[in-house]
Amino acid sequence: MATENKNLSEYEIGNIPNGADFRIGIVVSEWNNDITSNLLKGALEALTENGVLRENILVKNVPGTFELPLGCQYLLEHDEELDGVIAIGCVIQGETKHFDFVCQGATKGIMDVTLEYNTPISFCVLTDNTKQQSIDRSGGKHGNKGIECAVSLLKMIGLQEELN
Repeated sequence: MATENKNLSEYEIGNIPNGADFRIGIVVSEWNNDITSNLLKGALEALTENGVLRENILVKNVPGTFELPLGCQYLLEHDEELDGVIAIGCVIQGETKHFDFVCQGATKGIMDVTLEYNTPISFCVLTDNTKQQSIDRSGGKHGNKGIECAVSLLKMIGLQEELN
């Protein structure tokens, strides 16, 4: 496993664009809330640590991971000043193909919204085989993917601004 015994949430703050002028949307799945709330906490900490003002962060909930793409689209339509969005969800493998359909639909949907709106959307969706793997990646031994996705979003917003 690529992340075994590694905390991937460590980063150098000097390598991240300052987000003082950024407006960020976050869409969070209510399904597996014990996991997604930890991912949200990590994302908020990383954003504010890198200069994003808390009042410039709009957080909205959706029922599940499958609803994340439409939630992102709603945010971008509601607030045209958003520089980027983080989509937070968690899907844990079960006994049926439902896992595959939800993961594929959310992935494709988020990419479609990203390209349609030409706005960075950071994919913070855990797709793990077990609950323990999700715990390990939402503040456990492998760090917090919420932090990583916030850093990724800031870098993509920075790149977009640099090229415009």
